[in-house]
Amino acid sequence: MASRLPKILFFFLLLPIALGLAGWQGWAWWSWATSPIVPETTAEGDGAIAAEPVQIQIPQGTPGQQIGRDLEAAGLIRSHVAWNLWSRWQSWQQDMGYQAGTYALSPTQSLQEIADQIRTGEVLETTFTIPEGWTREQMAAAFEERGMFSAQDFLAVTQEVPRDRFPWLPDMPHLEGFLYPDTYVLPAETITPEGIRDLMLERFETVALPLYQQGDSTFSLMEWVTLASIVEREAVIPDERTEIAAVFNRRLGEGIPLGADPTVEYGLGITQTPEQPLTLDQVNTPSPYNTYINAGLPPTPIASPGLPSLEASLNPSPTEYLYFVARYDGTHVFSRTLAEHEAAQARIRDAIDAVTP
Repeated sequence: MASRLPKILFFFLLLPIALGLAGWQGWAWWSWATSPIVPETTAEGDGAIAAEPVQIQIPQGTPGQQIGRDLEAAGLIRSHVAWNLWSRWQSWQQDMGYQAGTYALSPTQSLQEIADQIRTGEVLETTFTIPEGWTREQMAAAFEERGMFSAQDFLAVTQEVPRDRFPWLPDMPHLEGFLYPDTYVLPAETITPEGIRDLMLERFETVALPLYQQGDSTFSLMEWVTLASIVEREAVIPDERTEIAAVFNRRLGEGIPLGADPTVEYGLGITQTPEQPLTLDQVNTPSPYNTYINAGLPPTPIASPGLPSLEASLNPSPTEYLYFVARYDGTHVFSRTLAEHEAAQARIRDAIDAVTP
């Protein structure tokens, strides 16, 4: 019995040391496993280069263990085992549901920081702005230039009219005019031609459609947006929108062709400039969009009007003017009679000739 006592005492003396060593090793491993893979900046010469973020997509319903393996494979965390332990510990303390989406993560983040970002759904977002007065072609070219998708793909989906989801859309050959111009912020995974098209239609439905439904306009929805699109392309100075809409409305009421250059440009697929204005041959070229030849509105809108042009075109006020001509500085000269209008045109041509070499 006496011979066993020193062994027992020795065991109890070593036990705290062994436990301490094991705990220290466990803590050291945990600190290593949950720390960032690389420092926040990596020194290189006299400067410092930040680690590049990595985009990773988490599909809907991906298990937490699979997320950990994907993060480890992408070089974003050191150990999927540590990820699983962390997830279980956090699930015990709180709801640790991870959210699907596309994330921009960095190896300079700790495991906890990455987990918190995915848990709270801080997904990668893209911001883009569609200016008022843009056409579908201009939008498509901008999306392709940003590398979002091809111009042709966007034109193809906007050639479709999804009335199953947007039953208020008129019977029309394409969505010109109804893709609401605005600034959009959306998750990266929704950047598809269909997703952006539907987002812009939803914005029109939210912002513009109630204005029409509550406005008691004499125009149909299609006529209203078409008139507003012409006003949008004609008006440069905000204060002139109301008067331009009033002139067009009066000409419509009297059966006089609108004579709007932007409709001719749209029909021909060109854009005039002060140096290269529309020619007489172009103005006389037959087209459904030529409002010099055809009375009434063209068959569809020619661009996406913004809210000010939509408001100005809803119920235009009476006006004494029947004509206007652009000065090429953004303003217009409004006239009551054809004689006044022709005199204004002559003065503007003379002014242009005076400064043209």
